[in-house]
Amino acid sequence: MDKTLEQQLLCLAHYVRDPAGCAPPPGMEARRLAIYRRLFYGNIEAMLTSGFPVLSASLGPADWHRLVQDFYAHYRCQTPLFTELASEFALYLEQGVAERLKLPLWLAELAHYEQVETVLLLSNAQPPVVHPSADLLDTVLALSDLAWPLAYQWPVCDIGPAYLLEQPLSEPTLLLAQRKADHKVHFSRLAPLAYSLLISIQQQQWTGRQHLAALADSMGVTLETVLPAGKALLEKLHQQAVISGQALKHKKG
Repeated sequence: MDKTLEQQLLCLAHYVRDPAGCAPPPGMEARRLAIYRRLFYGNIEAMLTSGFPVLSASLGPADWHRLVQDFYAHYRCQTPLFTELASEFALYLEQGVAERLKLPLWLAELAHYEQVETVLLLSNAQPPVVHPSADLLDTVLALSDLAWPLAYQWPVCDIGPAYLLEQPLSEPTLLLAQRKADHKVHFSRLAPLAYSLLISIQQQQWTGRQHLAALADSMGVTLETVLPAGKALLEKLHQQAVISGQALKHKKG
């Protein structure tokens, strides 16, 4: 490519990305530059507004525009796919953006919460096969790829234009996000025991009994103490296709 043309294109790209911080290409009239700006930036802002409706409404038009402009000007996405834009925006917000731009501190968590829905909707994963006769205590359990246990400092499922907090609550917000058979993502609140159990299943290839034993040990109680409630919880999660498993094969002596 001709060096002069390359420099002109780079100058145009820098200006479109950050008109406040970069000089416009010499010789181009402002009207044409504004068209390029609206075309490129406008598409990104529209897609992010659609992907983060609660976040954009909660911030209000001025702060939302300021945030998207900062993202567009300074963040370098690692993928050209528009379907990955929500994930890139969530990663950008994890880099201390709220503090730097003096925006609400729930910013990153609320964005992650909304982004989870997009990721699960677009996922190619299939729900696990549920075997009603499975003995979950002696089954190596696995968490469905379409069921995500989530923990937040802020009550992300409640935050909105009419409910804006300055400080997180004393207890974390524990949620399960799951894409169900209706191909919609459903969020439900989790009790601490259920959340801990799902995280254990997510991280360890253990049987149901081993998971419950580890939880009992962390609580300072015996397995027998948590076994009735734990077994009932495993059965409920299995019926809801949140977890699946394969029975252990016993070797013959």
